[in-house]
Amino acid sequence: MALPIEIVAKGLQRERQKAGISLAELARRAGIAKSTLSQLESAQGNPSLETLWALCVALEIPFAKLMETNIAQTQVIRFGEGPSVSSEIAHYQAILLATCPTGARRDVYILTTQPGAPRCSQPHSIGSIEHIIIMKGRARVGLISDSVLLGEGDYICYPADQEHIFEALEQDTRAILISEQR
Repeated sequence: MALPIEIVAKGLQRERQKAGISLAELARRAGIAKSTLSQLESAQGNPSLETLWALCVALEIPFAKLMETNIAQTQVIRFGEGPSVSSEIAHYQAILLATCPTGARRDVYILTTQPGAPRCSQPHSIGSIEHIIIMKGRARVGLISDSVLLGEGDYICYPADQEHIFEALEQDTRAILISEQR
């Protein structure tokens, strides 16, 4: 799934206005045509990774800041789906799974799990969020009240300040866990 141009347009407008710079000045700093930037802010065109990166450097923001939107409490992205951008100069595609809010702390783990008793976790500190990417196997993951079946490459994030579960459904199921505390 290509990155929705509407998200890019809103992000560019929001961040340019926060920086207090004109369309012409941002285009100059990024080394792109003012007309190209105008089209992007009007939700037209298909920007390359290099163009978006140049704009982020000029705005002095992390790349993922352009794609920030208000998302549901629980988010699932199936392997091969999700907002993406491609390079013009290499066979390279980046799919954004999650942005890191300002002031958050993230810890990254690799889980190796076996079928049997599920891992039920009590709520963590208020505002905690967990991100899981299944690397191998299948698992039921998420809030106890609303868990989701995930396969290889699937991603989920959910509020970890509620009871949640990780249940391996295949031998040697592996996952990446990113625990975020705010």
